[in-house]
Amino acid sequence: MKTMKLNLLHIDASARPGISGIDPHGSHSRRLSARFVQRWRQARPDDRVDYLDVGQKPPGHVDARWIHAAFTAPAEREPWMADVLAESDRLVDQLIAADVIVVGLPMYNFSVPAQFKAYIDNIVRVGRTFGFDRARGAVPYWPMLADAGKRLVLLGARGDHGYDAGGRVAHLNHVENSVRSVFGYIGVTDVFEAAVECDEFGGEQLAQSMRLAEQRVDGLVDTMGPASLSPRDQR
Repeated sequence: MKTMKLNLLHIDASARPGISGIDPHGSHSRRLSARFVQRWRQARPDDRVDYLDVGQKPPGHVDARWIHAAFTAPAEREPWMADVLAESDRLVDQLIAADVIVVGLPMYNFSVPAQFKAYIDNIVRVGRTFGFDRARGAVPYWPMLADAGKRLVLLGARGDHGYDAGGRVAHLNHVENSVRSVFGYIGVTDVFEAAVECDEFGGEQLAQSMRLAEQRVDGLVDTMGPASLSPRDQR
């Protein structure tokens, strides 16, 4: 069975524009996501990589006009509704085209950055990424991307330490679990994670955490990348 080309969607959500270790005050999550993508390209040079920087160019926030347009049946939409949903449609199309979604996702005040929440609100779309039908009774919703074989990689950065499962402040981590819930809702349940901690401590604590996180990133690529097939291309 030959290896097919995959589409990788690389998203950065940090408000910091640079990369730590290269730029002053650079982003640790951007460092991890860039490492993942660079190693992925080395393993699979023919794959397509799309890049989206919601940290620097966040999508528009959902407002009343957006909600009105999104919950109007496509055949009944007025011209202004298409304009309101144009950005969301582009983001949804990009997501649907992706086989692997890699997100550089820092923790801001125990949750995701507002920029990434705006992205989530734009890609969770009735009729596009989840379905809704009152005739289904008690469970009227269903994920529309469940059979697409998509994989999600969350590469985080945290100021403190102990946010992973079983850690001393794991109960305060509302980043990975919330994103897992949202993407699971639309049908993306194959999720991988790595994170660097101790940014607020710096020094050897941060350096050690970064080394471990980068090893984890390398391991993820080695596991996911070289022999991966796009489910849509498997025969």
